[in-house]
Amino acid sequence: MRTNTIVPEFDPALVARYDVPGPRYTSYPTAPQFHAGFDEAAFRDVARASNAQAKSRPLSLYVHVPFCFSPCFYCGCTRVITRDASRADHYLDVLRREIALTGALFDRDRPILQLHLGGGTPNFLDAARMASLVEALEGSFSYRRDGVREYGIEIDPRYADGGYVRELATLGFNRLSVGIQDFDPAVQEAVNRIQSVAQTRDVIDAARASGYGSVSVDLIYGLPRQTLAGFERTLGQVIALAPDRIAVYGYAHLPHLFKAQQQIEAAELPDAAARLALFGTAFRVLCEAGYAYVGMDHFARADDELVRAQRAGTLQRNFQGYSTHGDCDIVGLGVSSISRVGDSYSQNARDLVGYESALAAGRLPVVRGIRLTSDDTVRRAVIGELMCHGEIDTARFGAQHGLRFGEAFAPELDRLTACADDGLIVFDANLIRVTPRGRLLLRNIAMCFDAYLHQPSDTPRYSRTI
Repeated sequence: MRTNTIVPEFDPALVARYDVPGPRYTSYPTAPQFHAGFDEAAFRDVARASNAQAKSRPLSLYVHVPFCFSPCFYCGCTRVITRDASRADHYLDVLRREIALTGALFDRDRPILQLHLGGGTPNFLDAARMASLVEALEGSFSYRRDGVREYGIEIDPRYADGGYVRELATLGFNRLSVGIQDFDPAVQEAVNRIQSVAQTRDVIDAARASGYGSVSVDLIYGLPRQTLAGFERTLGQVIALAPDRIAVYGYAHLPHLFKAQQQIEAAELPDAAARLALFGTAFRVLCEAGYAYVGMDHFARADDELVRAQRAGTLQRNFQGYSTHGDCDIVGLGVSSISRVGDSYSQNARDLVGYESALAAGRLPVVRGIRLTSDDTVRRAVIGELMCHGEIDTARFGAQHGLRFGEAFAPELDRLTACADDGLIVFDANLIRVTPRGRLLLRNIAMCFDAYLHQPSDTPRYSRTI
C-alpha cells in the first residue's frame, strides 16, 4: 500500500518542532537557483530539443493575467492594481505577440492537454477579452474547446457571476479555482477582501450547471484576526459548497518582500501556537468531512482523480501543484510566468516594463532560468517520489538512474536519521517510507535531498513548512 493512502497523524508538538522555512518543491532546483545565464536563446534550444524528443506529447500552458481591481493585503503574487479594465487591452496585444512567437517553437501536433489561467485576477478580463485571448491561443497552439482536456481558471467571485462562468465554458474551460481564504467578516476586513458566501456559491453552482468537471477552492490560515471558532465556521461553510478539492495554505508574512503585506498589523497575526491550531482544525474538519489528504496543503474528495492517481502511483508535482499530467512540458505565457520544458526551467520578466519591451523588440521575455544537471535530474526524481508517493524503492530507483542509491546519497541518508528517530520515516537499504507521523512533514523530509540547501551560502527565504 502506498504510504500516501494512509491517514496522516497530526502531532502538534512534533509539527511545531519541524515548522521551519523550506521550499514547496513545485520545482527542483527551486526558483532561487534560476540565473540570468539562461536566456531567450537557451529557451529556444530546449524547445527545439523538446519537439525532437517528445514527438506528439501534449503540452500544458500557464497564462498569467496580472491585473486586480483591488489589493488583497496578504498577496505575494505579481499583480497590478487598477480599476481601469481597458488596461488589459495593451497587455493582451503584447501577450498575443508572445503567444505567436512561443507557439511557433512547438509542433502543432502537440495538443494542449492542460491550461491554467492565474493571476492577479484572470476574470479581470471580461468575456469579450477572454474570447480574444482564447482565439490567440487557438491560432498558435492545438487548443481544444471540447474533448479530453483540463482547462482551469482562477476566479475572484466578487467580480464574476454565473453568466460569466457559463461564457467561459463555451471557450473550453472545464475547471474552476475559487479564492475564498476566509469567510469571517473580521478577517476579510483585515485583509481587504470582502466576499460573501452567496457570491461564491453563485459561481460554483454555475460551473456545475455548465458541465465543469472540477471545482477547487483556496483557504489561508495564519491571517490576521483569525480564531479557531471563526475558521471552523468557514470550513463548515466551505464543506457545504461541496468543492472537489480544497487547498489550505499557510500565510507567509514577508512585508519586506511584498509591499501590500505592510498593510497588515503584525500584532493581529496568530502566534505560532494559534497558527498550528488553525492548521490542525482544518486537517481534522476536512478529514472528518470525507476529504482525503493528498499532501502539502491539498485535500480532495476520495473519488477525485488526484487521489486515484496517488493510489495508482502516477501522481506528479509541478508549478501548478499536484497533477495527474505532470510529465507535460509546461509553457508559461505572460509577465512573471514560469516554464518547464525538458530538463530546464525558465521565467519571464517579472515587471511589465521589462516584459513589454522585450516583446516590442521581437524577443521572448525570458530573463532567467536553469538547465538541470544530471545530479539535479536525479534529485528532482527523489524529491518527487517523496512529495507525491511517500516512498522510494531504492534498488529500483538506482536501476532506473544507473546508480547505487546508498553510495550516491550517503550524506542524505545520514540526514534522514534524525527524521527516522522522530518516527517520520522508516528506511533500510531497500526502502524509504514516510510514516503517518511524517506525512504532514513531506517538505522537511524532502529537504534532506536538496543539495542547494546544504551548500555553505545564505539560505533564501521560503515560507514555513506548516
